[in-house]
Amino acid sequence: MTAEGLSERDVAVLEIAAANWTAPGPRERAIRERLGMSPTAYYQLLNALLDDPRALSHAPTTINRLREARATRRAAR
Repeated sequence: MTAEGLSERDVAVLEIAAANWTAPGPRERAIRERLGMSPTAYYQLLNALLDDPRALSHAPTTINRLREARATRRAAR
């Protein structure tokens, strides 16, 4: 557990989300190699972390950027 109460896996998910990827292929490969999970499972976990106050405390810039993107996608539907 980290100081914020997040697991090492949660922190790794946030680190991958924070990276600046130019294409989906390298990101999906990093998800599989580093986390040992499918991209679908990664995105489900990441979506749950967006609503976790501990994740916001750990990576506020990343969480706020992703929350805004999620809100924009939802509003477009």
